[in-house]
Amino acid sequence: MRVLSVVGNRPQFIKSAPLSLALRTAGIDDVVVHTGQHWDEEMSGVFFAELGLAEPRYRLDLHTADAAAMEPGIRDAIAAERPDWVLVYGDTNTTLAGARAAGETPVAHVEAGLRSFDLSMPEERNRIAVDRIAALLLCPDERSSAQLAREGIAGRRVVVGDVMADAHRLFAPLARERSRILARLGLEPGSYAVATLHREANVTQPERLRRIVEGLGRVGGAVVFPAHPRTRAALDTLGLTIPTIAPLGYLDFTALASQARVIFTDSGGLQKEAYWSRVPCVTLRANTEWVDTIEAGANILVDDDPVRIAAAAAAARFPQAAPPLYGDGHAAERVAEALYP
Repeated sequence: MRVLSVVGNRPQFIKSAPLSLALRTAGIDDVVVHTGQHWDEEMSGVFFAELGLAEPRYRLDLHTADAAAMEPGIRDAIAAERPDWVLVYGDTNTTLAGARAAGETPVAHVEAGLRSFDLSMPEERNRIAVDRIAALLLCPDERSSAQLAREGIAGRRVVVGDVMADAHRLFAPLARERSRILARLGLEPGSYAVATLHREANVTQPERLRRIVEGLGRVGGAVVFPAHPRTRAALDTLGLTIPTIAPLGYLDFTALASQARVIFTDSGGLQKEAYWSRVPCVTLRANTEWVDTIEAGANILVDDDPVRIAAAAAAARFPQAAPPLYGDGHAAERVAEALYP
């Protein structure tokens, strides 16, 4: 069996690492197409070295988030490789492009069925569109599977768990062992906050970005803010002053985030990583697709309210009784099994 895996940004590289290993173990040929949606070395290339990923067979190097621009190159790779499956991850424009380019080749969607119920988010529109195309819907939990059933989605649903939990199980201990990021930044575990910001709504709406920066400025103690290139450009354009550092490699960032006092983010993936690391999370959005983290009391939605951002930071505690969420860290093996008829 041959699978064509379509990746293009940081979360997808993380998800593809344990899955690539599981596919090889199951005797499945994994052909990787990298669209180039993220092209900065620290946002893209460094992952292949740090996570032990095989170099992509196809690098489109498009340096764009335009899904339509990605489709021809993905179609060419499909025509050349004739895979049994096109495998796509999550909710990005790369995911949408891979699903649309698949044509007659069946699509398997990792993280199927997630919903924030906010159609203003491109990610929400992408995941709905891909779920409607996919023949195999690989759900992280029963909630997402039930959502697909309610929507009448026709593909075969399999609850496999979350492949990011696999990555956390495999790489979080390695990150703490290898990384020296806390020493380089002069930080002690539990003494600082981590912030990330990259969603379109937060970065492209000046007033939202101003309010979030104001809120982060009210947080007591050190706030370490590795800035996505688009975010750094938006801050500079608006003349907003907040200390940032350059994007970090995966192992350094995992070591940093997993030892923080609190995490501020608009990233879905980081909400989960915070949970698995037992670090309280403050989500800079009005909604989230990872609602179980909210219900468990480990994550709070503050939107762009500066007062709520500061108050959430002061009150942040991880609940001692928080239950396990999103699988047991062995989702990748279940994905590989589900690909066989």
